Amino acid sequence: MLARLTLSLALLGALVPSAGAQQVRRLFISADMEGVAGVVTAEQLGPGGFEYERFRRFMTDEVLAVIGAARAAGVREFVVGDAHGNGQNLLLELFPPDVQVVRAWPRPLGMMQGIDSTFDAAVFLGYHAGTTNPAGVRAHTFSSARLTDVRLDGRSVPEGGVNAAIAGHYGVPVILVTGDDAAVAEVRHVVGDIEGAVVKWNYGFHSARTLTPQAAAQLIGERTRSALQRRAAFRPVQLGQPVTLEVRFKHYQPAQVLALLPIVEQVDAHSIRYVGADILAVSRFLTFINNYEVGLEP
Repeated sequence: MLARLTLSLALLGALVPSAGAQQVRRLFISADMEGVAGVVTAEQLGPGGFEYERFRRFMTDEVLAVIGAARAAGVREFVVGDAHGNGQNLLLELFPPDVQVVRAWPRPLGMMQGIDSTFDAAVFLGYHAGTTNPAGVRAHTFSSARLTDVRLDGRSVPEGGVNAAIAGHYGVPVILVTGDDAAVAEVRHVVGDIEGAVVKWNYGFHSARTLTPQAAAQLIGERTRSALQRRAAFRPVQLGQPVTLEVRFKHYQPAQVLALLPIVEQVDAHSIRYVGADILAVSRFLTFINNYEVGLEP
């Protein structure tokens, strides 16, 4: 009898919102594209791909699914970071007039530009696995062409790991990640037991079994509602200070040239180490190494 009573109370607790649940009023959404339902190759990911224009709409619809579910749950303010490719993918005209969108590059906080301590929660939408992960559609960390590893305080992290630490600097927890099965598992391993919406299952770097866009949007809306109901259970990812960043390049020259800076140590032929005062300084340094090129000069 006692066992049945305990079970009933546990089920009741799962169904009734906690009295200590925190109300989310401001939500930050960092939106990438590799983890959007149906995306498998470059044909969906950039202006040169024959499916890109359609998939811009699908990406936008997934963001709108988060916004719609969150608004119904009481969220009143939204900032969306367009965090893929050229940073100009989301279809602005489809968003409600009270949603703000961060676009284009470079920006000091990268994929998290726009977040600050006034936000109550963050969502990672359309994310992919990191460059050291042998699984995942289009798995990479910030640059598939240049980088083979990114480490924070000695630990390899995907983009979601860096971005969660940036949110955590401001005391903001990540509550939901969407993407393929490898990406969702990896971000949850780094960030914690947050909600996850798996919209496709990877077979390789360029292949997957996927939900339809409509089914993906529905799932993302459901997971958004669950994440907001569990908000009080999530904690920000907060690193100590200073923060040590290690970056490994595919080629040796970037490591050699960056090591000419007194703030950079060359670890080996392909790797460098930088110690930043905090994760924001690390983010600025990552922005520099991923954006500076001689072609910027007239």
